[in-house]
Amino acid sequence: MGHEIAPLSRFDDRDVERVEDQRLYTGFFDLEKRRLRHRKFNGEWSEVLDREVHVRRDAVGVLLYDPVRDEVVMVEQIRAGALDDDTSPWKLEPVAGLVEQGESPADVARREAQEEAGCEVRELIELHRYYPSPGACTEQVTLFCGLIDSQGIGGVHGLEEEHEDILVHVMSFPEAWDRLMAGQLDNAMALIGFHWLARERATLRAMA
Repeated sequence: MGHEIAPLSRFDDRDVERVEDQRLYTGFFDLEKRRLRHRKFNGEWSEVLDREVHVRRDAVGVLLYDPVRDEVVMVEQIRAGALDDDTSPWKLEPVAGLVEQGESPADVARREAQEEAGCEVRELIELHRYYPSPGACTEQVTLFCGLIDSQGIGGVHGLEEEHEDILVHVMSFPEAWDRLMAGQLDNAMALIGFHWLARERATLRAMA
């Protein structure tokens, strides 16, 4: 993941006072109202602030790539957050899932590749760990590239008990990149993963 670099910010959790956390809603995700005050850049303390925060389990994404065939495997499913999308609420994304208790991110990546795409991962490369929306959400995402054999991959997958209806797409890297540039792969996991893969693709192919 690269060499050690000292944190830029001089602040840490000692510079925040958690006045009160109030649970507003409990469901697939929880919603909390957090009252807090924090140290300001001028050294003073802020007033008490109210912030609503989605409390979510951490997630894992895995961009599936076959370096021999130069193909990627993506999944398409309806997304409730995109119901107002001008084109379609069905989104083309890397395989992804939430971390269950006792699982490592690598465990999740391999499990979701099998559940969503019927695919065995030969090797996992961790790319990044990031907050998709730290102003509103506790979730952190661990993103992998999973090296696979794409031969025979396809069809509709997903867990019936989770009401998943997931269509698998296998396409060449150039086609996928063109779709990314055309705005058709409009989610953070795809954008981050494909820009990494564009940089490392030649190396992965040479090692295959």
